[in-house]
Amino acid sequence: MGHEEVAEVNATTTGAPSSRTRIAIAVGIGNFMEWFDFAVYGFFAAIIGTLFFPPDTSPFVALLSSLAVFAVGFVMRPLGGFVLGPIGDKYGRRVQLSVSVVAMGVATTLIGALPDFASIGIAAPCLLVLLRCVQGLSAGGEWTGSAAFLVESTPANRRGIFASVVSGTAALATIVGSLFALLLNSVLSEEQVLSWGWRVPFLLAAPLALVGLYIRSRLSETPVFEKVKAQQAVRVTDRPSAFRGFRQNLRPILLTLAIAAVQGLGFYYLATYVVNYLISTVKLDRGAALGLAAIGLTIYMVLCPVAGALSDRYGRRKLNIIGTIGYVVLPFPVFAMMSGGQSLAVVAGISILSVAQCLVSVTTVVMLVELFPASTRASSSALGFNFALAFIAGPGPFIGAWIAGATGSSVAPAGYLVLVAALALVVILKWLPETAGRDISTDDQPADQTAGDGANTLPANLIGSKGDVQ
Repeated sequence: MGHEEVAEVNATTTGAPSSRTRIAIAVGIGNFMEWFDFAVYGFFAAIIGTLFFPPDTSPFVALLSSLAVFAVGFVMRPLGGFVLGPIGDKYGRRVQLSVSVVAMGVATTLIGALPDFASIGIAAPCLLVLLRCVQGLSAGGEWTGSAAFLVESTPANRRGIFASVVSGTAALATIVGSLFALLLNSVLSEEQVLSWGWRVPFLLAAPLALVGLYIRSRLSETPVFEKVKAQQAVRVTDRPSAFRGFRQNLRPILLTLAIAAVQGLGFYYLATYVVNYLISTVKLDRGAALGLAAIGLTIYMVLCPVAGALSDRYGRRKLNIIGTIGYVVLPFPVFAMMSGGQSLAVVAGISILSVAQCLVSVTTVVMLVELFPASTRASSSALGFNFALAFIAGPGPFIGAWIAGATGSSVAPAGYLVLVAALALVVILKWLPETAGRDISTDDQPADQTAGDGANTLPANLIGSKGDVQ
């Protein structure tokens, strides 16, 4: 790609800085609301397991049942990608994001109003599963839709730092959710939390969804989508564009599956499993577990824009590899640190994993856009990403809890995270290309590079005479 083409790309994706900031804030607020709704289920998993499943089950089995229902939402994510991804490719990223926030808000509000097992019997867990499916459908289009909207609205040398908004606001939503749960546990008795207190954050989804819809409906469509639409690159076919995207982009979809598996599993270990691990395995009280997890996630959130800026300067591939290696070597020592239940050790352990997580998360967000052609980007990126979260990352909290219970070891749950990261690392080292600087406004993608073909290097046209990103 020559200098003239780079200028054209930047002209396509660059607006005024104030406009880009408004877009980042608008997408970030909507993303926060979406992931707050999704995260609160994880924080109240133990309570939901007690209320929505037969009362004669043990607390451990009830927790596993609740986490299994949590995983059901992930299983529905690929279907959400098949439904919402083509909407994003055909009608625009803004429409895709508006649909996803409404669906998440409705489903989460209904969970908050759902009668428990004592009131309606077996219908309670059945309806809970149904609503979790709707949440999963919504989430199937949210992350990749947010990534596409932000990155397509940003100049090439700032994509990483703006993409960090997606990772950072998801973390912020988790932090606020944990603090909200901590507040409820502080001001309400255990009986009040079990009776009605746990419902409050779910019922907040209704006004949050309305605010999110209002914000997103006022956004303009991305310059990249407008360019693709003007060039008639998005065509009406007799099949959903997800199928066309799958046929045309099989290799980047498989690469996305590998990087998203590490990103998703790492995030849900940090955001969901660690809290239940500290409560059920380490035997900390709920308030302490929520507070310590919130501190660790705050560190992760602060590091996300740093990781984004580093990826803009040094490239996506190198940082993603460093983060993935971190997940291969760090989890066992970190879980050993946390198993003693000492507050400082728990925060230190979560913070160590947060460094690895911010590297893989931010680079994954921006590569979800840069790996794919413009006309099938929303549907194609959603396929690999959501399959990884559905079948590898989503079951992570359940698998971690099962490993801890089956082995009696407080360190063993790290094994699943290490295994997934090690397998992904093999794929990443061999096949993941450097994507920084690609022209994302067209369907003309460069030939895939391998590690041996210089995938570690930034494209030459992004490097100035002193090595600075232009």
